Amino acid sequence: MKIRRPVLVLLFLLIPALALSAFAANASGKASIQILKPADQAQLDSDESYPLDYQITLGPGDDHFHVWVDNDRSPGIHDLKGTYMLPKMTPGTHVITLKLVDKGHVPTGPQKSIQVKVVKVK
Repeated sequence: MKIRRPVLVLLFLLIPALALSAFAANASGKASIQILKPADQAQLDSDESYPLDYQITLGPGDDHFHVWVDNDRSPGIHDLKGTYMLPKMTPGTHVITLKLVDKGHVPTGPQKSIQVKVVKVK
């Protein structure tokens, strides 16, 4: 099968245009942060480590996110959907926050927080 030159030229012009269009659509979208699990106000056992299930949509200027448990920050996370294992927490109320950041780790504004109550079950 022989491909004619006009078809090749059209493909050469069309593919970058489609890629640029997809990038522009994503770059103009709004950021969103969903914490799927644990639920806000969940009660957790202090002897356990729990999964934090999340789904992120980056907005303009966002590069990745960090998970904060009270004042402790996780390493940068680039997976936009997945699970992060929370550390074991001491009894009491704790705030878990996901913050979107730029490449320099500077918060860009969007963030989502939940509170959990950690208790000693035994």
